[in-house]
Amino acid sequence: MNMLTAPMGWNSWDCYGAAVDEETVRRNAEYMAKNLKQYGWEYVTVDIQWSAPNAKNHEYDQFTELCMDEYSRLIPAENRFPSSANGKGFAPLAEYVHSLGLKFGIHIMRGIPRQAVHRNTPIKGTNKTARQIAKTDSICHWNTDMYGVNPEREGARAYYDSLFALYASWGVDFIKCDDIARELPQEEGELVMLSESLHSCGRDMILSLSPGPALLEKAELYKQFSNMWRITDDFWDKWELLYNMFERAEKWCVHSGAGHWPDADMLPIGPILQDYDKSIRTKFTENEQITMLTLWSIFRSPLIIGGEMTGFDEFTMSLLTNQEVLKMHSNSRHSHQVWRREMNGVEIILWTSVSSEGGQYAAVFNAGEKDTEVDISLSDLEIYNSVNGFELWSGEILSEVTSIKTSIGTHSAKAFYFYY
Repeated sequence: MNMLTAPMGWNSWDCYGAAVDEETVRRNAEYMAKNLKQYGWEYVTVDIQWSAPNAKNHEYDQFTELCMDEYSRLIPAENRFPSSANGKGFAPLAEYVHSLGLKFGIHIMRGIPRQAVHRNTPIKGTNKTARQIAKTDSICHWNTDMYGVNPEREGARAYYDSLFALYASWGVDFIKCDDIARELPQEEGELVMLSESLHSCGRDMILSLSPGPALLEKAELYKQFSNMWRITDDFWDKWELLYNMFERAEKWCVHSGAGHWPDADMLPIGPILQDYDKSIRTKFTENEQITMLTLWSIFRSPLIIGGEMTGFDEFTMSLLTNQEVLKMHSNSRHSHQVWRREMNGVEIILWTSVSSEGGQYAAVFNAGEKDTEVDISLSDLEIYNSVNGFELWSGEILSEVTSIKTSIGTHSAKAFYFYY
């Protein structure tokens, strides 16, 4: 598993909520393999409530009957994932995704199904039952599927061991575990137990924690027991949410590194909310989408596409296939905000990082409400000699410069690479 760089892939949530089905996953996997795999995009993840036969949109099917095996473990709903029939689970779908040269992921909720507790079903590998390991006062406040698991009870670890053994047998490469990132310190014991079970299952899997905002004071715990963790609640196509991400990124940037990545959440680009209306597309302007990809890339957030990929237009594809921007994402080290100040009556934000290949990146963001010109001395980046470079989005060549002189549109960004 390559954990030297932050994961890049697609997740079904922004498009289909709890209603994603197998045909949708296969269609998007095929598109990724054909059009994006060569640029580093590789994970295809099925989001929440894949075990609910009647889930129809972004609204959770609350207190619904879930599909479950005899050992208290949720399994895919066959009417939505027909290849899972006859006890095969996600193995056939994962095998198909792997055949395309991609990796397969699933969303899970922390804990054990409530219906397993109510029926007192067995736990594989032990004589304990769901009711004996459940922590029934530990519930998710926005989804009714699960109770927490009490890590101090005999049989609790056996439950998680059996869960990840099942996922390993399916060929899962990526686990997005929900209702756990911001639930610390109350659920710290369950996180540690879950992580240890995952890492002892015999298959490499990325562990992604949701929802955010994660707790900054728990950064070292996240880094020790997971690979990525959400620093925000669900991120949608609203400028105010993107604007607020600058503050989050500034606080979390020192915790990015090989194997552990603060996660700014999915990229709501192209067609989204397709379960409601096929005509819905992101409300972000093109400038705002450039800002989003620039910030996510220099900050080194995981890059997880949220849109229906088969509906991407030329501009959306240009965002996701810009090799220099993606190189900044993979090669940036020690990323941080340099300053945030007013210039010409406009709020300008300056970020920088060093490149693992030598040289230095800089990103300039216009967070204001009008187009503007900037003239930023390279001494602000601690570059004191004239240098050569180029702008990543346009490819504009810069020769023997001592400052960044450029125009930046409203809510837009420019990114630069300087070499010595």
